[in-house]
Amino acid sequence: MKYGLDDENVKEESVAEETAIDKKKRAPFAYWNVGGREYKLKLTTAVICQLEDKFKCNLLNILSNSGGVPPLAIMLSITQGAMKSWEHGVKYADVQAMFDKYCEEGGTQLSFMADVLMPIYSVSGFFSEDQQTEMDRKLEEVKEVM
Repeated sequence: MKYGLDDENVKEESVAEETAIDKKKRAPFAYWNVGGREYKLKLTTAVICQLEDKFKCNLLNILSNSGGVPPLAIMLSITQGAMKSWEHGVKYADVQAMFDKYCEEGGTQLSFMADVLMPIYSVSGFFSEDQQTEMDRKLEEVKEVM
């Protein structure tokens, strides 16, 4: 006769592993291709807190309260924050220069929001899977109009 919970723990772990495999994983990064280079973008919790302190609001409010497209300075600050952990030493002036290059390559503020900012929010855990699906559908509609 066996006593203890060792057998039950093994069974629970295997069930947990199967459940984790079934779940769809979020993309690890968003990417911004500019000037022939690909930049990794993702907000960490520490950077989200810094940005919320800077803007004095939740980052989701920036999307909902902007009446469309957030101000460029805010979008670039969020982008700089998303680069911070992966592109060491990137300054705000660097991100501004990258945006200038992005525009020279045919980008616009609206395409930047759709193709760079919204994916940053997505990979950084701001949206549920259902919200992400709906957002992707709406972004595709916007891209068709552009």
